Formats: sequence, structure tokens, C-alpha cells
Amino acid sequence: MNQGGKPKAVVLVSGGLDSATALAMAGDQGYACYALSLDYGQRHHAELAAARRVAQSLGALEHKVIRLDLTSIGGSALTDTRIAVPDRPAEGIPVTYVPARNTIFLSLALAWAEVIGAWDLFIGVNAVDYSGYPDCRPEYIEAFQRLCQLATRAGVEGGSFKVHAPLIHMSKADIIQAGTRLGVDYGLTVSCYAADQAGRACGRCDSCRLRAKGFADAGVSDPTVYQG
Repeated sequence: MNQGGKPKAVVLVSGGLDSATALAMAGDQGYACYALSLDYGQRHHAELAAARRVAQSLGALEHKVIRLDLTSIGGSALTDTRIAVPDRPAEGIPVTYVPARNTIFLSLALAWAEVIGAWDLFIGVNAVDYSGYPDCRPEYIEAFQRLCQLATRAGVEGGSFKVHAPLIHMSKADIIQAGTRLGVDYGLTVSCYAADQAGRACGRCDSCRLRAKGFADAGVSDPTVYQG
């Protein structure tokens, strides 16, 4: 428990609208939130500045940024500048998939949770309006939660971890409407796969298209600033 009697939760915060909404939901559910972001060599570094803004605006008790170099592995348009970010939808799993990213991120969140005495992890994955990533599916979240019990001292000694994916069955419009009700300022967020250093969106990538459609379908004004 935190000093105020609230249970602690580690929330993965990327700087995009989904993770911002997940953080707002965790706080609304009464958790003392510890925000975790990863500087993994992604080409869109503006999202880390956005993550700091989001964590501060939504009252995270602490915001930790961990550095790791996934560019040394590559295999994704987000970590290898030789692979172009696509400007149109593709069949199958897209090149913006980062190999094992959510497994790596959730493992680090789990490690921090075990250190601070938190039993709850939040991640803003979505299986409805998503880009075909295998680590955004409900069966993946369920499997990782089982792993939490097997892979930690806290789990083996009788503790029970819960991996929360509150957005997983929501459309992008539903997510935006929910976050708006909770006071999320989406103008602080950056979702674009190819954002410039100022955080301005390209307007062409899959993430930009899903975001724009979400705001339109939600009937909420889109605060996204675009390049050019």
C-alpha cells in the first residue's frame, strides 16, 4: 500500500493516447500510479517528452524512464532507420511491429512492481482498432499474467499479480470518449510512428490514421498537430 492507503500500480506510459487513457483509468480506479516509459531507440523520440507530460498531468507519483537499445536487434521500422515507416495499410503483421516489445516492457514493469510492492500492472494494448501486433491480444495478456506468478519471488511466495489491459476490447473512439470523461488532455500525447522532434505527426502512418478516425468517430475535436 502507498502512504495514502492506495494500492500501487505500475503503468506503462508510451506518450500515446492509449497509454494516457490507461493511466487515467488506473488513477480513477484508486491506484497510486508509478509510470514507466522506455527509451528503446525508437525513431519517434518525441513520445518520451509526451510521456513525461502525460505522467505529470495525470498525477503519477513517479515517472521512470529506462534506457535499452533495441536498435542493436532491429527488425522493425521503429528501431531500424533502413526500414521505412509505411504510409498505407499492409496485410499481416506490419513492419512497425517491434519484436517482443510488450514482453520486454511488461517484464521491466514487473521487476519494478516487485521492488516497490505493487501487484498491479497496466498496459494500454488494444485488440480492436490495432495494427495486427501479436502482443496486443487477450491471450497474450493472460499468458503474461501467468508468467508473473511463476517468474517472481513475490509470486512464488504467495502474492498475486494482475495485468490490467482496460482498453483491450474498446474501439479507438471508445477509448477517446472514456479518456475525455476522465480529463485526459490528448493534446499532450504523440501517437505518430514518424513524428518529428517537435512531436508533429506525419498524418500518413497507420497510427495517425487510426488516431484521426478515432477522434472523428468519437465526435471529439482532434488536437493533433501535423507536419507542414
